[in-house]
Parts: sequence; C-alpha cells; structure tokens
Amino acid sequence: MSTVNDDYAAHTLRANTGSIGVSMACMAGAVESPFNAGKFPMTETQWNRAIEVIAHLADFYHIPVTDKTILSHAEVQTNLGIQQRGKWDVARLPLDPKTVGAKACGNKMRERVKELL
Repeated sequence: MSTVNDDYAAHTLRANTGSIGVSMACMAGAVESPFNAGKFPMTETQWNRAIEVIAHLADFYHIPVTDKTILSHAEVQTNLGIQQRGKWDVARLPLDPKTVGAKACGNKMRERVKELL
C-alpha cells in the first residue's frame, strides 16, 4: 500500500490525525462473543511490552494518560464519539480472563502506563 507519506499508516477510522497507533501481532481469528482468542492469543509478554511502548511515547510526547488520549480501538466510539466499524480490540484479555469489556481493558492499560511513568 502506498500513501502520500510512506511513514504513515491509518489505524482508526476518522481518528488518525495527531494520533499514534501501537499494535501487536496477535489475536488472528479472534471472536469477541462467545470469546475465542483465536489461533494466536495475546501473550503477557506482548501486553507488557505494549504498555512499555505506550508509556515511553506518552513520556516522550508529553501525552497525558486519560481515557481520551490513551485508548484502544474498542474505546474510540464511546470515549471520542467517533463511529467505528465494529473494532472490538481490546475488549478481552486472554492473559487475564477476569478483565472483560473495553473500559475495563482500557483502564487496566492506563493504570499500568501510569505505574511506569
């Protein structure tokens, strides 16, 4: 795929400008309900490394840690009011089955980011 700027990759519908996307290679074939983490579930190592990357970016770019500035695809529609096309990631954590729902996963992510900052 070629874009105007080859360093740019769209990641969230109508929420890319001024944003940074962090992704993990996991959850291929995952289904939200009934939950199935797919052939390649997110690992604890991936989750922890993503948190470290997000914390580094937040620190480097002086991004406050709020539910409107650091969030998952699953939170965009609710937190930013931007209609999405059914992206539910991250609303379940295979490494933590008790954490269920976009808000719960997002809160867990933000809490961990704050701990690292």
